[in-house]
Amino acid sequence: MWSDRSSVVLSQACVIAFAAILLLVMIFAPALVSWLLDFSRADLRGTESYFFLTIYGGSMPAVLLLYSLFGLLRGLAAEEVFRQKNVEHLRRISWSCFSGSAICLLSTFYYMPWLAVAVAAGFMGLIVRVLKNVVERAVALQDEVDCTV
Repeated sequence: MWSDRSSVVLSQACVIAFAAILLLVMIFAPALVSWLLDFSRADLRGTESYFFLTIYGGSMPAVLLLYSLFGLLRGLAAEEVFRQKNVEHLRRISWSCFSGSAICLLSTFYYMPWLAVAVAAGFMGLIVRVLKNVVERAVALQDEVDCTV
């Protein structure tokens, strides 16, 4: 039977899988960039260093995002939902999305398809930011209830 606990464990496994994929992308970035340049019909020769800057620069917010997401899931597994720590995790996740979006937006100067990633990351950052505000308000209400009792 599928439970909330199973869902959290599956989510944690997915975060670990994405962390492994991110590590592989960072390790094999030279081969991936070379493949993309060979595969692309656009004339992208001479942009290798820009791709490396985008990949390695974007990896920093991605690592922070995955770390914060795992911390959020760990709190949920411990049944700590409306806690200030979760608000901090959500704040870091949203800023990681916005940072990744900015990196991708800057990268459009040499490769326009980064715009799609920039928009998606920015929109995800907005969604997480709104969720952070909701949880932050819930934490305040929970604290108020706890002080009343």
